[in-house]
Amino acid sequence: MTTEHVETVIIGAGQAGLSTGYHLRRRGRPFLIIDASDHIGDHWRNQWDTLRLYTPTKYDSLPGLRFPGGPWTFPGKDDVAAYLNSYAETFELPVRMRTRVERLSASDDGYVLDCGDRRITAENVVVATGTFGRTPKLPDFAVDLDPSIRQLHSSEYRRPAQLRPGPVLVVGASHSGTDIAYEVAASHPTILCGRDCGQLPVRPESPGFRVVFPVMVFVAKHVLTRRTPIGRKVMAEIRFHGGPMIRVKRQDLRDRGVTRVPDRVVGVRDGLPLLADGTVADVTNVVWCTGFRQVFDWIDLPVFGDDGWPKEMRGVVADAPGLYFCGLSFQYGFGSMVLPGVGYDAEFLARTISARRAEAASQPAAA
Repeated sequence: MTTEHVETVIIGAGQAGLSTGYHLRRRGRPFLIIDASDHIGDHWRNQWDTLRLYTPTKYDSLPGLRFPGGPWTFPGKDDVAAYLNSYAETFELPVRMRTRVERLSASDDGYVLDCGDRRITAENVVVATGTFGRTPKLPDFAVDLDPSIRQLHSSEYRRPAQLRPGPVLVVGASHSGTDIAYEVAASHPTILCGRDCGQLPVRPESPGFRVVFPVMVFVAKHVLTRRTPIGRKVMAEIRFHGGPMIRVKRQDLRDRGVTRVPDRVVGVRDGLPLLADGTVADVTNVVWCTGFRQVFDWIDLPVFGDDGWPKEMRGVVADAPGLYFCGLSFQYGFGSMVLPGVGYDAEFLARTISARRAEAASQPAAA
């Protein structure tokens, strides 16, 4: 097994990891970004075909590089992937792909990352593996559905052609669920179930959005934060229940013939989904838009709460000096989980890491 040492290792080459690397480079600090995927941007490429950002190009730039395109256009998933790749190339960020961390543990002078046949030691580690995690959150009873029912999690859904003929049950009515339900309803009878998460008052493509959105960005960055009561309330809602409908509205679903059921799926009866009101959904497809779970079982450190989320503030783990997280939902505020806000969090972490290094350098050497 080969071993190398790097001052700071960033796990994840998405927008959070790349932004952190950019800010560390500006401060002259050495680092390495590693990622298990084959290519930068693969997480975005693997989303459903018609996915577009909910934020306009004008607000999608990471620090130092403008996102290409008209200021009030909405990039698609492949546009974001291409931009992230260009970002890494433009700033010559040291990125090593196809490198999966199997175990992260503490050592006497920092951390050890076991990556198959390679071991990396580091003084600092930034975990930038995703906003809500990458592990699909599915109910235990999903395995009890009739095998003839086609089941897809939103992370597996790409296009309606994946579905079997017949009715579709979309579970989860946050923005991804409503987008997918609206799309599949053009070719399949569709039921959308789950609590109403609300909706934005304007459409992203409407003229009024250009007036409302700058205000929304300000609120997301400076009002809905973990330092305000309303921010902490919204944090609990977003982390565990999802965000409001954005592009698709309630009227759009009605116009396309989507049957809207506010009840949850609570089990299985005769191989079919059972809703909380006792209704059995006679469907041939189920799309689970139920979000993701934070699974950090590869991190061998006691830094997680009962809810599975790391015990951090602004990405800094007080109980494990040198360990950081970036890109988490509500790492600082609502803006942390979207492109307009991730650079702000990354800069704070890079500044914190640099200050820690400077403090260590100022300490007298041990006799």
